[in-house]
Amino acid sequence: MSTIYAGLVLDTPESPFDGGELRAEETALVITDGVITFRGSLTATQSQSPEAEVVHLEGVLLPGFVDTHVHYPQLPIIGGLGMPLMEWLDDCALPQEAKLADPEVAQQVAGDFLTGLRLAGTTTALVFGSHYASAMDIFFAAAAESGLRVTSGLVVGDRLLREDLHTTPERASTEAADLIAKWHGVGRLRYAVTPRFSLATTEKLLTVCAETLASAEGLFFTSHINENTDEIATVGELFPQSGSYLDTYDQFGLIGPRSVVAHNVHPSKAELARLGQTGASVSHCPSSNSALGSGLFPLAAHVDHGVRVALGSDVGAGTGLNLIQVGLQAYFHQQLQPGGYPLMPAHMLYLATLAGAQALDLQTVGHLSEGMQFDAVQIAPRSGSTLSTVLSHANSPADTLASIFTLGSDADVKQVWVGGDLIG
Repeated sequence: MSTIYAGLVLDTPESPFDGGELRAEETALVITDGVITFRGSLTATQSQSPEAEVVHLEGVLLPGFVDTHVHYPQLPIIGGLGMPLMEWLDDCALPQEAKLADPEVAQQVAGDFLTGLRLAGTTTALVFGSHYASAMDIFFAAAAESGLRVTSGLVVGDRLLREDLHTTPERASTEAADLIAKWHGVGRLRYAVTPRFSLATTEKLLTVCAETLASAEGLFFTSHINENTDEIATVGELFPQSGSYLDTYDQFGLIGPRSVVAHNVHPSKAELARLGQTGASVSHCPSSNSALGSGLFPLAAHVDHGVRVALGSDVGAGTGLNLIQVGLQAYFHQQLQPGGYPLMPAHMLYLATLAGAQALDLQTVGHLSEGMQFDAVQIAPRSGSTLSTVLSHANSPADTLASIFTLGSDADVKQVWVGGDLIG
């Protein structure tokens, strides 16, 4: 049985950074077995599928949001303001992450985190996991039940963290292998090799990460890079033989088309060139970068070097899971710096949807065309809200989208679908 969804649909089938435009249509979508099998007028879709139920959607239908960097353990500590990165890690993030050694805490945080993603309209996420294999087993089980598309993995480090978060190369290898065998490729789940950052990871452990990455088809790599100037200086001291922060990963074969590195606020031209050459992606986390005072993201330089960029909420150091609000922060970052990239609503939507899907090699996710999975979010503000008022005065689809990115929140997310399944 098929279902027809009819309403205002906004998406970006092609990158606005490469000449693509916002597609805005009052249209109807035929969904069969989770796939968009026809797109056209309501009359045409009903002729195509006369037995299908017709659902008229108020508000706006967007592709599901794709978050390319978000820390599962850190949801409870949002709001730790007034500290730079390294102090914030020691005082806020790492103590919270150590609590996930307790399975009950891990279960509670996993449930709250996955519910939060759904309520924010996020249908796909590259999730920075836990340092504990037990917590990752709990998380993968909860993620499988949630219906979301989740890529995640055991976080590893063996220096300069709390002692109770340290691992050994041997244990990291064994635990990752067990998790990959149990969860990678199960339903909508995939595994990402995840050293915390090279500052906390010795060469022996990075070697194990490389071995793990090569151990199965379809694995991803993710970590942090060039977030904070003090962090960068320390990495340089720890890896004197490396030419850059990026090189601390690249020399182990960890950088390629299935690699997503978060932040990259302070890259060198050589690093940008290498990222573009390898096809790796950068997760831009503007809310976190603002809250920790890390700096303004040089988007124009990334675009000039052909580096793929998508959005990440980061969450612990950010302001929440909602990528609408993260998109607005990305806009602010560009407005505030000389030579910033002039983002328009179409760019913001692309960064929050198709760009992330491409970074995660999901070829049938990210826009709402025929042949794509029906991953979608309905934005329908309550009557009398400020967003509802502003939308009623919008003069164009671009105005509508700009208003959503300026004023939208979890409260405006009405329904969420993943692969045609209504999950919220």
